[in-house]
Amino acid sequence: MVFVALVVFPGRGEDTEQKDRQTSLQHQITVTANRIETPERETASSVTVITRQELEAFKNQTVLEALEHVMGISFTQNGPPGSAASLFIRGANPEHTKVMMDGVELNDPITPGRTFDFGLLRIENIDRIEILRGPQSTLYGSDAMGGVVNIITRKGRGNPVFEVSSEAGSYGARGVNAQISGEKAIWDYAVGVSLFENDGVSAAGSAYEGNEEKDGNRNRSFSWKFGLNPDKRLSFDFTVRSIHSRLEIDSFGGPYGDDPNNVQNYRTFLIKGGVRALLLNNRWEQTLNLSMVDYDRTQDNPADTLHLFDSEKGEYQSRLSKIDWQNNLYLNGAQTLTFGVEGIQERGESIYESDGMFGPYASLFPLQKASTFGIYAQDSLRFGGRFFAAVGARLDVHNRFGSVVTYRIAPAYLIPSTGTKFRVSFGTGFKAPSLYQLYAPGTLYGPIGNESLVPEKSIGWEAGLDQSFFDERLVIGAGYFHNRFKELILYDSFRGYYNVGASFSRGVEAAVTARPGEAFFLQASYTRTEARDLDTDSDLLRRPKNRFSAKMSGRVLTIAHLALSFVHVGSRKDLFYVGWTPTVVTMPPFSLLNAALTLDVLPHLEIFIRLDNLFDQKYEYVKGYGTFGFAAYGGFRLKIGSNP
Repeated sequence: MVFVALVVFPGRGEDTEQKDRQTSLQHQITVTANRIETPERETASSVTVITRQELEAFKNQTVLEALEHVMGISFTQNGPPGSAASLFIRGANPEHTKVMMDGVELNDPITPGRTFDFGLLRIENIDRIEILRGPQSTLYGSDAMGGVVNIITRKGRGNPVFEVSSEAGSYGARGVNAQISGEKAIWDYAVGVSLFENDGVSAAGSAYEGNEEKDGNRNRSFSWKFGLNPDKRLSFDFTVRSIHSRLEIDSFGGPYGDDPNNVQNYRTFLIKGGVRALLLNNRWEQTLNLSMVDYDRTQDNPADTLHLFDSEKGEYQSRLSKIDWQNNLYLNGAQTLTFGVEGIQERGESIYESDGMFGPYASLFPLQKASTFGIYAQDSLRFGGRFFAAVGARLDVHNRFGSVVTYRIAPAYLIPSTGTKFRVSFGTGFKAPSLYQLYAPGTLYGPIGNESLVPEKSIGWEAGLDQSFFDERLVIGAGYFHNRFKELILYDSFRGYYNVGASFSRGVEAAVTARPGEAFFLQASYTRTEARDLDTDSDLLRRPKNRFSAKMSGRVLTIAHLALSFVHVGSRKDLFYVGWTPTVVTMPPFSLLNAALTLDVLPHLEIFIRLDNLFDQKYEYVKGYGTFGFAAYGGFRLKIGSNP
């Protein structure tokens, strides 16, 4: 996974810049690791970059499909593609991952744990995805206890380019996508629109008795990214993105979970504006960003032939607003100081109503707000092209629980002559209680919200070794990680939410990447994770101990490109809800093999075929919920124009 980019550190002199040009072309660039563009070899962080080239080669359709092959990541999904999905990084809870798009936080404030639903995101208009593993609250604040996923969208470059693509296939899948991008004089633009639908399978699992009704999904998205660059030292950017997902769901997973008219609509609207300025002979870089994300989720489930007396409906609305002022001081060629302040306000409200045999019921969550102010600083050091380190600290002040301090130390040592890099990192993380955990009104059965909650906390470290061969055409890496979580927020029907939980995750990661030529790419990774609840001394649910993935792509003929991907997910514990009490079950391992063949039939036209789950493996991500079997898709992409 190599992202080729040219990095110039302002104000460091022509000789230094020339050396950077010669080296940076050989290394992938990460923005997320240090909040500034940094060659991957100069960071001790465990970071993975999925490039646009990979997304196109493997014909990934969703962000979740792309993340499936990332080391240290596992996920669950409550049904077929498009259904609600959660991500686990190194065994941490889903709410312990901060998800961002172009630096804008996407975690939904109205969900009980302030999580993000990965079932919403398709890959249209995405340039690359960066995944940062381990506690990262020093630079990213709350929620970044397990890691960070930053989705970076396309930016217009060069001459105008128009793209249109379409595909159709199994399970009634059909979709179309159109984009135009480019730059002219002092401004750049990238606009995209997409529509995708499928007829699906039973979300409750058609393998179980009583589940025959299909649950489809429709996803519509629009994105617009605009940049204005009146001067080399001053630039503005403006981003808008909207997503509307309509998902048919079932009452529950397992036997007789079907519900023929249960529908969820999820609307997301993101807006961001920013300015970047260079001062003091380009040695002081400032960025000021303002952003807002609106969520509106509704569920409508009227009575039907299977549920003659039962109905329910609900609406959940939330908004997350943020201002972020970041400063980068390029003190010299060996030191960059990054510091800034952030202000965040989250708000949410909901109403849920149901009716049934025991009469009507209503649950109201009135509008509630919470705000956090954070100040952070990190010093990035680089000496002699061998030693690199990042040392930082952060203070966050929450309007309810008070203040929390986090820190991080991450040194790395490189031996250029042998291509060997030793890396170590040690840091802390925190997660503020969600609005629901703080303020949810109690019921006749007991309390729910607890305004006395304190933040969840984590402390973690990792150590690794990376070795490159043959001018970095072959890279092998391995590492060990250990994270401990405390003050976890749990729920009890008699006490409501309270702080008491503790858990840990530890394991090993190993990966190999080979690029013997420009037309061939091979990558394989293995993750062994042990994640346990220290209170019950039991394995945490839905975390596979063993996970292996491999992907390969290359040109097989002058006009043909073949991509293969394989993933093996080991056994893991889950709960199966049959009757009134859940039963702990062991989910069997499964393996999936996918293939994509692309043919360049004309200079501007390609056609492709994608085959998923070639062995028609029967499997479940969550016990009781359905997944797709073997599926075949075909389509085309027309691209007029070219840019860098």
